[in-house]
Amino acid sequence: MNKVDYDRALYYTHRSEWDNLLILMVRTNDQFLSKKIEHFLHAYNFEKDYTVIEQHLYSLLSYIDYANHLSENEIKTASPYLM
Repeated sequence: MNKVDYDRALYYTHRSEWDNLLILMVRTNDQFLSKKIEHFLHAYNFEKDYTVIEQHLYSLLSYIDYANHLSENEIKTASPYLM
């Protein structure tokens, strides 16, 4: 897990930098993050119903929050020899 990917996804989403979010979607190794970004961008570009866009946005943000929390726990429990 690369924590920088989640920080970038959050930053690009906050700043509405959809081109950079698309590039991140292609480059990240986290397939779940990639799929969440894909679903959000597709809804943002093609969906007429704002509630669907909002649902995909919240799903993306929830996953970013979950992944950041998970990576923080991994850092805390990592072996001191790896740091």
